[in-house]
Amino acid sequence: MTAQAQPIAVDDSPTEAIDTFACFGSTCTALVSGAGREGSPQQAVARARTALLAWHDRFSRFLPTSELSRMNADPRERVEVTPLMARLAQAAITAGALTGGLVDATLLAEIETAGYTKDLGEPLALERALALAPPRAPARPSRTPGWNRIEVDLGAPSIARPPSLGLDSGGLAKGLFADILAERLGTHDAFAIGCAGDLALGGSAGTMRPVNVESPFDGSVLHTFHLSRGGVATSGIGRRSWLDADGRPVHHLLDPSTGRAAFTGVVQATALAPTALMAEIYAKAAILSGPEGARGWLTHGGAIVFDDGSFEAIAPPVAVEASQLASFLPRQSAAAAGVAG
Repeated sequence: MTAQAQPIAVDDSPTEAIDTFACFGSTCTALVSGAGREGSPQQAVARARTALLAWHDRFSRFLPTSELSRMNADPRERVEVTPLMARLAQAAITAGALTGGLVDATLLAEIETAGYTKDLGEPLALERALALAPPRAPARPSRTPGWNRIEVDLGAPSIARPPSLGLDSGGLAKGLFADILAERLGTHDAFAIGCAGDLALGGSAGTMRPVNVESPFDGSVLHTFHLSRGGVATSGIGRRSWLDADGRPVHHLLDPSTGRAAFTGVVQATALAPTALMAEIYAKAAILSGPEGARGWLTHGGAIVFDDGSFEAIAPPVAVEASQLASFLPRQSAAAAGVAG
C-alpha cells in the first residue's frame, strides 16, 4: 500500500524524461521536460538520480559509516560538518520552531528504542494497527525538547549539540533534498522530483501537472491536485509500522511528549506549501495534531485521511493577480498605484 503524492507525466515525447527507482526505503521519481542548466532532460534526470542515491548513503542512520551516523556518534559538542548536513540540522531547528516542538527531529533514541533500527520489511496492515492501537489523542511537544539545543553555523559549517543528542534525518531530509534539486532544475521547462512522499514541482514553462493523493488503506486515488510549482508532502502511519516486543502497534511518527507512537485519529496528511520541506513539516504537524488541529496546518491546501478511511480535501487558496485587484480600487487610488483601470 502506498501513501504518497505521485507526480504524473504529461508529455511522452523525447523532450520529457522520467526515471523511478528505489531510494530512501521507498520510491523516488525524477521527471524533467526541456533542456536547461542540468543539460538535456535525460541528463538532468540522470543527475537527479545520482544525487538522490548518494544522499541516501550519506544521510542514512542505518549505515554506521554515513555522515549522519558519524556526526551522531561524535563525542565532541561541536562537530565540523558539510554544508548539506548543516542545512539539514537547520531544517530540524526550523521544524521545531514553526510547530512549537510538535515536529521534533531529535527523537533518535526514542525511535530506536521503539525498534526502528533498520529498514523495515512489509509493514503491519493499517487496519490491524488501528484495531490494536490505544485511545486516540493529539500529540504534544516535549517538556525538554532537543531541537532547541542545536546550534548551526552555516558559514563555517558546524553543528553544536549535547553529544548524547541524535538527529534523525527522516522526512525533513527528503523535503530538503527535493528542494535542492528544484533549485538546480528551475531553468528547465518543467520538473517534478518525488522523494519517497515529498514532491517538488516547478520549471520555467509553468506546466500544470496532476498530483494524485493515494489512500493508505487500499492505494486508491482519493483526490487529484493540479499544480505547476511548489511543494507537496504526504506523511502517514501506514508504511512504516510494526509490532513491538509486547505486541503493541508502533510506527515512526512519535509523540514528543511521550516518545511513543502517536495515534491521533489522523492516519495520513498531505500538505501543499511553497517548498517540499515546508510541506513535510506541515504534513507531520497535521497528523500529530489530530482531527481537531490538522486542518490548521494546511493553509496552502492538502488532504486529511482519518482512522475510518474518510478523508477531507482542502483546496489551495486562489491566487489573485495585481490586475484583478485593480477593479476593486477607487479610480484615484488605482491611478496613484499605477494600476490601469
